[in-house]
Amino acid sequence: MEEPPSSQRSYWRRWSKQDFLPEQSFQSWADYKTALSQTWLRFKDRLVSRSDDATETGEIRKQSENDMKRCLNWWDLIWFGFGAVIGAGIFVLTGQEAHDDAGPAIVLSYVASGVSAMLSVFCYTEFAVEIPAAGGSFAYLRVEFGDFAAFITAGNILLESVVGSAAVARGWTSYFTTLLNRPSNSLRITTNLKQGYNSLDPIAVGILVISATIAMISTRKTSYFNWIASAVNSFVILFVIVLGFLHGNTSNLSPFLPYGVKGVFRAASIVYFAYTGFDSVATMAEETKNPSRDIPIGLLGSMSLITVIYCLMALSLSMMQKYTEIDENAAFSVAFGRVGLKWAKYVVAFGALKGMTTVLLVAALGPGRYIAHIARAHMIPPWFALVHPKTGTPINATILVTILAASLAFFSSLDALSNLLSISTLFIFMMIAMALLVRRYYVRGVTPTQNLIKLVIFLFLIVTSSMATSAYWGLSSNGWVGYAITVPLWFLATLGLSLCLTQQRIPTVWGVSFVPWLPSLSIAADIFLMGSLPRDAFIRFGICTAVMLIYYVFFGLHATYDMAHHSVHKNNERA
Repeated sequence: MEEPPSSQRSYWRRWSKQDFLPEQSFQSWADYKTALSQTWLRFKDRLVSRSDDATETGEIRKQSENDMKRCLNWWDLIWFGFGAVIGAGIFVLTGQEAHDDAGPAIVLSYVASGVSAMLSVFCYTEFAVEIPAAGGSFAYLRVEFGDFAAFITAGNILLESVVGSAAVARGWTSYFTTLLNRPSNSLRITTNLKQGYNSLDPIAVGILVISATIAMISTRKTSYFNWIASAVNSFVILFVIVLGFLHGNTSNLSPFLPYGVKGVFRAASIVYFAYTGFDSVATMAEETKNPSRDIPIGLLGSMSLITVIYCLMALSLSMMQKYTEIDENAAFSVAFGRVGLKWAKYVVAFGALKGMTTVLLVAALGPGRYIAHIARAHMIPPWFALVHPKTGTPINATILVTILAASLAFFSSLDALSNLLSISTLFIFMMIAMALLVRRYYVRGVTPTQNLIKLVIFLFLIVTSSMATSAYWGLSSNGWVGYAITVPLWFLATLGLSLCLTQQRIPTVWGVSFVPWLPSLSIAADIFLMGSLPRDAFIRFGICTAVMLIYYVFFGLHATYDMAHHSVHKNNERA
């Protein structure tokens, strides 16, 4: 009996080979061997090919068979931004970094990472308004840099999503034990595995599954739940700030810089994790009623408030307790207990749990859309692109992210996770800032070749001067000669881009101001913070990137090549 078309089959009855590997390269071993023999030619094709705005927002969405429901407005996005960001970093990493790296100057760490995050928010907002697709940064980079750069970013998006959710879930368990008045590791199972991976956390797995289930049921209902949980979290934040200042002691702020300026930036590179999550809001553009109005208000409004809140909360914690005595696992709860407000630590723990729950909720919502769009491009099997006809959500993609995050949360400690997350996130944000400059100054078929060469040179100088500044910061303790070379080089490269090239594309609705200065500064800030991370973070990042490249050579490259040329073939037939 002939199998019905995929659009007529049940969402849950998609288990054939064609649902996972419909591309010609995977139809037989002979086809696969032929594809592998053409790897270099296919790689060159994917390296120079580019998508476009119309494809990312229109044609490619057909791979999901059903549309996601447009049910969100700016109010929803502000609260999603609030829910996505506040929780993990401020309640988990603040104590860890104040104790180990920055001391009371953790406040300055939040200022530094907040400025860098806001620069990235500006870049994301312009792209989200211009290309309102569920793929977020993956879609933006496919348009500006092509499939290969988008794939590397896609791998880091998946890494960021999985590691971020796992880290928050581990922190959730710590605060849950505080609420029960038990030691922070009492509900974890200790084993003889390697240090950092020897504390098993079944509760983290459970909360990830619950959050994902809510996100899969309905985007609109998830938004309602997020409103309620974020309102509770807002009360707790106000509670922490006010009582923290009332019961704080300014003597705890001395010495303010116990680990020096380098400690401030080392902590900033880690607590940058506290600002991650806003990119998940950009993935909801496809479900937003009026993206050109709602996204700028939602993203910029929520992140501006969050930056101020983080600084005030970090200051209140530093005033309540000496940095050497701050508990690294549940800093705020323990701090209140030690200033005599033992009852207050339960309120804080409850609010922190609520905050982390909303983070996990949006973390299940946003990455599911990322993965669905990545699957639309056949970078991973298109089965993950399917949107459920009733819920209007990408259930398969959400399940994938949840399984990976739960596996990691079960084994890995928070410090091993946060370093890897920060470098992955900073890399993505740097790529988005570079893509924005390319979008503004280069249009295929319009920009002269000589101007393209100038653009490449200026971008190269901006990136290399930023890397040199970061390297000199890490290698030199007190010198200034290096900065006298690298910083002016960055300035002159950005100035040259501004004076020697004319912008080829001006946003019609909403755009970043002071281009190229703000995107260039975003690149420099992201690279500088990356350079402040420990060596182990780069080793883990390198290993993960190597695994991604192996996957790309043996699967992603051939799947996307077949997808692209199949589309070209169909278009030619229609013509």
